[in-house]
Amino acid sequence: MADHSTNQNSRPAQLDWIARWQRVARRIRVPLGFLTAVLYVFDLWRHAPRPAAVVWSLALVLPGVWLRAYAAGYVKKNRELTVTGPYAHTRNPLYLGSMLIAAGFAMALLSWAVALVLAVGFSVIYIPVIASEERFLRATFPGFDAYCRSVPRLIPRLTPARQPSKKDSPSGSDLVPDATAGSFSFELYRRHREYNAAIGAALLYLSLLFLRPAMEAILHGTR
Repeated sequence: MADHSTNQNSRPAQLDWIARWQRVARRIRVPLGFLTAVLYVFDLWRHAPRPAAVVWSLALVLPGVWLRAYAAGYVKKNRELTVTGPYAHTRNPLYLGSMLIAAGFAMALLSWAVALVLAVGFSVIYIPVIASEERFLRATFPGFDAYCRSVPRLIPRLTPARQPSKKDSPSGSDLVPDATAGSFSFELYRRHREYNAAIGAALLYLSLLFLRPAMEAILHGTR
């Protein structure tokens, strides 16, 4: 018995796959971001963006920015299980919006290299983050499993899922999602600083228009 206890105490704590993956994601997040930036500048230097590709990219970027803004006005992180607004269509509208924005800029550049790095980065970083958040929500909110059964993780359903309201819950617990409550709150949008996504997208489009001419002017001026 003593030997068994000693072995248990001396054995290092085993990290589950989520924790291990999160550690890897934290280590490679900055290098992946740097690699993406380098590829972005390199592709801009190699060829000018095609106007048609830039225009078509708006079909992904604008919905992505809108979806993040729309979701930010509903979500109350760690306080309640949000099931209204975009959360009635997909459990992760913020991440879906980010993916649309990233895909749009890869389209604007017509760069398979940038698209590949972004796809790898999103997979490595978002999969453990989503899994960790779902573990927290499942442990915190009794209604989360029912919510998962009716709302997909990422690809949105066309019609909003119907969720039970608090009056339908026998206990009336505050931890049960209330589908009859909740509307877009500009205060929540402002508190989450989601306007930064729109500012970032605008700056990226400005870089598509002016970064290459600026680099050419600097290089020609040094000759």
